[in-house]
Amino acid sequence: MSAVRQSRAPRPPAGGRPGRLGLHLEDGMAVGLFGGTFNPAHAGHVHVAETARKRLGLDLVVWLVAPRNPLKARPAPLKVRANSARRLARGTSVVSNAEEALGSRYTIDTVRRLKARFPAVRFVWIMGSDSLAGLARWRDWIGLMHEIPIAVVARPGASLAALTSPVARRFARARLPARAARRLASRTPPAWVYLVGPWNYASSTALRQLTVRHDPGARA
Repeated sequence: MSAVRQSRAPRPPAGGRPGRLGLHLEDGMAVGLFGGTFNPAHAGHVHVAETARKRLGLDLVVWLVAPRNPLKARPAPLKVRANSARRLARGTSVVSNAEEALGSRYTIDTVRRLKARFPAVRFVWIMGSDSLAGLARWRDWIGLMHEIPIAVVARPGASLAALTSPVARRFARARLPARAARRLASRTPPAWVYLVGPWNYASSTALRQLTVRHDPGARA
């Protein structure tokens, strides 16, 4: 399925402007939304995005570079982080400024506005297991679980914390077996799946620390 043209033009919700999202989605597509600060983007992000795309049978993965993260210290400028994501996004992955264009501060707002903009697209939220471990700190995380199916990709050192987290416990009955991953995009939320594959140990924190060691004047 091509991602080149948009077969319909749904009415944009408040907070968004036509043509500013950089997304061209067709009705019926299965699209993964991969949000993050990407400070900077690294091979671990590629691993999460590609694992979800292949295992879920997605048509496209959209990397949503957050303008800010209420749970983290002030990151590098948005343009710098978006460029780092564009250097790594490959194949059927694209990098979008949708959160900035929509004026979204929280993930729940981004998801609701994108669903309103593209009502016939089947969206899935993608995250690493480290994000699932801390998901209960997100704004309206219960609402988010009821808003969009979620694919969680295992990350080194985060499996136990993720699978025993408040979110995993509260929505235990909504978890699908990994073998049903390709049906996730068509499921009515709450629905989530936990995907285990080869480990990738890259992390943004390690890359920032490496940069500082090589250039003491660089931003940590």
